[in-house]
Amino acid sequence: MITTNPFSELSEFIAPLTMQIYVILMVLMVVGGTILDTVHKKSAKYFFENSKKAQKNAKHSVSSGEKASLALKTVANEVLTSGEFSNVQRRISHLFIMYGFIFFVVATAILIFAYPTPATPAPTALPLLWHLGALMVCFGGYWFWFFIRVDVSAEGYPWYRLSRADLFIVSLLATTTFALIWSALQAASVAGWETLFFVLFITASTVLFSTVLWSKFAHMFFKPAAAFQKRVTKADGSRENLPELADRNNPADRDRHSMELLKDAPMDMGLGIKREAPRHY
Repeated sequence: MITTNPFSELSEFIAPLTMQIYVILMVLMVVGGTILDTVHKKSAKYFFENSKKAQKNAKHSVSSGEKASLALKTVANEVLTSGEFSNVQRRISHLFIMYGFIFFVVATAILIFAYPTPATPAPTALPLLWHLGALMVCFGGYWFWFFIRVDVSAEGYPWYRLSRADLFIVSLLATTTFALIWSALQAASVAGWETLFFVLFITASTVLFSTVLWSKFAHMFFKPAAAFQKRVTKADGSRENLPELADRNNPADRDRHSMELLKDAPMDMGLGIKREAPRHY
């Protein structure tokens, strides 16, 4: 099953051109939804205005070489390894979902465009990557859904409680889950059920890619740019218009507190609320 291209057998009922047109439409929906999201939330306008404001407040200029170094650090930390997550479990879950989704989407596109029929057999690695990507999304996604979500793990809400914020993760999990079940049923030649789960797979994927405007899908495109800009503001001293970090050895910083008891308090106050998980609902 995991080394079989599920789309090549599907070509007996659906023309490869139809499948290719569907993939192109989904790409256009993501692009269009992201642009509409940017216009609707005015995120691009805010980003550029904030960038100009930071440039005015910069204490020194950042060279092209420094910016290139910051860009590489952003790619290595925030993009490739999701270093912004302080929760180790959340970080691992996110990495499984992210890389699984990339494997799944890329393999889908290659299989449909390059190996759409049994006459053009795909290399074993591609169907394997497709199934592996779907399994990775399911592992990371269900782990997040049942055990890591804040409103479930910290606020005590039941796992089946849904809100619009859950649109992305639910449609993503539905897409990969139904894809795996469809592939398994197709390999087992289970007529009827195979068609049902293919329809569910296509329905879930259509919802995933067509609801970018209302889901959290678009944020994956903004996150790297925002992370890079944050590094630049730290490097040029503008610090997003925030004050410098306090230095307890500096009398001016030490005396900023209006409360007398805090003047001699250490800067590092310990783990605080991170000492234990917030499960006191």
